[in-house]
Amino acid sequence: MPLTRIKSLGITDGTIVNADINASAAIANTKLSAGAVLQVVSATKTDTSSSSTTSYADITGLSVSITPSSVNNKVLIMFNTYNGSVLNTTGTLIQLVRNSTTICIGDAASLRPRLSGNSYAGDLSPGTQNFIGVVSNTFLDSPNTTSATTYKLQFAASGSGTAIYINRTSSDRDAATYDPRTASTITVMEIAG
Repeated sequence: MPLTRIKSLGITDGTIVNADINASAAIANTKLSAGAVLQVVSATKTDTSSSSTTSYADITGLSVSITPSSVNNKVLIMFNTYNGSVLNTTGTLIQLVRNSTTICIGDAASLRPRLSGNSYAGDLSPGTQNFIGVVSNTFLDSPNTTSATTYKLQFAASGSGTAIYINRTSSDRDAATYDPRTASTITVMEIAG
């Protein structure tokens, strides 16, 4: 029997239901327009971390892995870290890393550190240790790969000997009106190229 051509408005609403669509059905990435979000991966850190050295270390809990479906696709990274430090002494340095390569940092300029962001309490209120600064950034990366790619955040102190903290203040007093605990996040999205 020859096929009948389906004319416009020939299929009434409700004729095709979810059960009629194969569970493995997917739209090929080549059919999606540039800028479409293909996948989202995120991590939230609710515990605390500390460091007292100028050497960068991974921030435990702020690492995600994403596998791009095309070398032409990009990855949008958004992150927020909440950082405690002693006023007027030491700042928190933050850098974004793809696998083992630091990305989203400033240009080289003599001895100046190249960062994705930093927080420094300065002399905002001498003698008070309940400062929390936020480092926030958004970066569109071109990893040029279809292999699993890790994005993570690292931190270091701007000077040795005084601790810096993630998600808590330096004094960390147990009181309802001071020294909060916070949550830091990293989110990555694959964007069709």
